[in-house]
Amino acid sequence: MKVITIGHRKNGRWIAAAVLVVLLAVGAVRYLLNGVSLREGFEITDDLGGNIFPSAILSVATTDAQVIIPGDSLFVGNPKGCIAVRLRSGAAFSRIRIELEETPFFRRSVSEFVLERPATEYVVYPDVIWNYEALRGNSQAEPISVALTVEMNGRSLGQRVRTFSVRSINECLLGYVTGGTRFHDTGIFFAAYVNEEHPMIDRLLREALNTRIVTRFLGYQAGKGEAVDKQVYALWNVLQKRRFRYSSVSNTSLSSNVVFSQRVRTLDDALESSQINCVDGTVLFASLLRAINIEPILVRTPGHMFVGYYTDAAHREKNFLETTMIGDVDLDDFFPDEQLDSAMVGKSQNQMSRLTFDKSKEYAARKYRENESGIHSGRLNYMFLEISKEVRRRIQPVGK
Repeated sequence: MKVITIGHRKNGRWIAAAVLVVLLAVGAVRYLLNGVSLREGFEITDDLGGNIFPSAILSVATTDAQVIIPGDSLFVGNPKGCIAVRLRSGAAFSRIRIELEETPFFRRSVSEFVLERPATEYVVYPDVIWNYEALRGNSQAEPISVALTVEMNGRSLGQRVRTFSVRSINECLLGYVTGGTRFHDTGIFFAAYVNEEHPMIDRLLREALNTRIVTRFLGYQAGKGEAVDKQVYALWNVLQKRRFRYSSVSNTSLSSNVVFSQRVRTLDDALESSQINCVDGTVLFASLLRAINIEPILVRTPGHMFVGYYTDAAHREKNFLETTMIGDVDLDDFFPDEQLDSAMVGKSQNQMSRLTFDKSKEYAARKYRENESGIHSGRLNYMFLEISKEVRRRIQPVGK
């Protein structure tokens, strides 16, 4: 018994020592992975899973809006630059120098910062001198190698390279996820595709005036209700005369559990191709409404979008339009019980245009009533976005 007891004590001491060694080894590995890697170096990081959205950059370039909120609360620099460096400061008031190499989408830049806290993890956003024309002209996703060199207090931390994907100008960022679970809605970026300043707008308004439906576009100065609707119908009529066709293509090549995007045709794309889907038609029509000083509304429901507009300057009354009905559509698909297509036989183009305009208002108003609680709830896939002066101060048109 005694020998056995002594043997157990020796084994117990050996086991305890072995466990201690393992724990120390695990702790050391964790320290090396989590502490030393940042203490002795840095990593390139961002909030959008390695994606750069030109529309998100262009639309806020001249505004103070910060739509994409940094996931880390302790940061320095301008987060609108998208690209960041994660590192651990040394002593208090450590001086950081970041050199960003040139790519086709931005120029070389050098940024310097002071990190006040000692031994603290920071996210640092260097200055990015964007090539806005390159961003605006990017029609498909392009990979770029982002190379950064960092110095801390005059000592080099080396260079890191990370591949980013510069998305198409037609990809609108709908939202992104941080921490694996928290969703951030960025649907306000749809306002970037409402472009009331586009040079083609004046031409479209001239074509609308040539129809003689209205002699002038006065917005709310012409009155309210029917006076506003008459101007809106003139816009509807001229777009129908351009023979737009409905195209349901809206997906992007982006597949990610971090970011969500929607393909949107710019005003140029829509006019050149004469194709629109529900989103394209909504932002196109909203552009024309803004141009004649009628405030538009972008309304989003799961899988669909349509446009609204206020019929009075006080914004007490509003109408809605199903813009997919601008194209060559089968009205029986929208009103299966009314057999409208057969009723249109023999009607003139203007008579057909007026009928589809009225039916568009009817259909969209019904969809709004059916989804009203969700539209104003702020829930995922719902949106009620007034393209107001306040929104325009935050989000500018991307153009092309």
